[in-house]
Amino acid sequence: MHQSINFRAMGSEMLAIVDKPNGDPEPALEQVPAWFEEWEQCLSRFRPDSELSRLNGLNNQPVAVSETLWDVVDLSRFAEVLSGGLITPTVHDALLDAGYDRDIDELRLWGPRSSPASNARAVDPLSAVLFDEGARTICLPEGVRLDLGGVAKGWSAHQAMLRLAQSGPALVDAAGDIALSGPQLHGEPWIIGVADPMNPGEDLLRLLIAAGGIATSGKDRRRWKQGGRWKHHLINPLSGEPADTDLLTVTVLAETVMEAEIAAKTIFLLGTEDGMEWAEERPELAALLIRDRGEIVLSDRMHAYVQQGEEECQPW
Repeated sequence: MHQSINFRAMGSEMLAIVDKPNGDPEPALEQVPAWFEEWEQCLSRFRPDSELSRLNGLNNQPVAVSETLWDVVDLSRFAEVLSGGLITPTVHDALLDAGYDRDIDELRLWGPRSSPASNARAVDPLSAVLFDEGARTICLPEGVRLDLGGVAKGWSAHQAMLRLAQSGPALVDAAGDIALSGPQLHGEPWIIGVADPMNPGEDLLRLLIAAGGIATSGKDRRRWKQGGRWKHHLINPLSGEPADTDLLTVTVLAETVMEAEIAAKTIFLLGTEDGMEWAEERPELAALLIRDRGEIVLSDRMHAYVQQGEEECQPW
């Protein structure tokens, strides 16, 4: 029997589920919001007293960091390699220039504080940052600050899932970044709805997934107006501006939710043609792309996960 908890964290709606026999209560579920609060207090750039904000305020000196911050920054280093440099945490200042200068809830309510940047520039690569694994220190050069929004939700969903999985089959959904420990109690796959960005509140189709991770990335939700133009949070590091892409959203299945999150963002930044080619070259991935006008494109491997009778997509 499913037991669940809904809560809000990291500017998003969260859901955690454990499948338990006979409805036995699961005390760990009540702890999940506190776990996310602890991680957010470490990883958020929107909290001036967070560990990340303290690190961002110190340049040209090695700073000893917690295991959590080190692990998530290290995941960002992996993301930069996997994406060929398209995903990097050094987009912090580019996000500010684009108007993403406060928590998304406040941004939607009040709009950005800043005016559009007069001359955006390419983002510094993460190679400019000095890491000492033995001492677990990070040294940011002058003018470089980090934003971990590209990987923090996926990492947090994965960590929460690992903890809950000690009690039974578990699912953790961090705003569409979903970690699955394994099949449900009686062996059935989980049924995961893919949101329809053209019709908010409705599912486009449903996927049957036994284990692993699924993530969706796009420009349909985290967007705002700045200087009369719509902006979104996915920065092209080559231009330093929100990516100009023909995609609205991308959903990816992978072995872990962290890999799925990185892959979804990479494909989004590449666009339909190059993004689908990138996905098909990686047999561990399955991808669903939604173009700006609502056309749906599936990778070859995604077809196997779509619930029968729900697939109305363009062939690739």
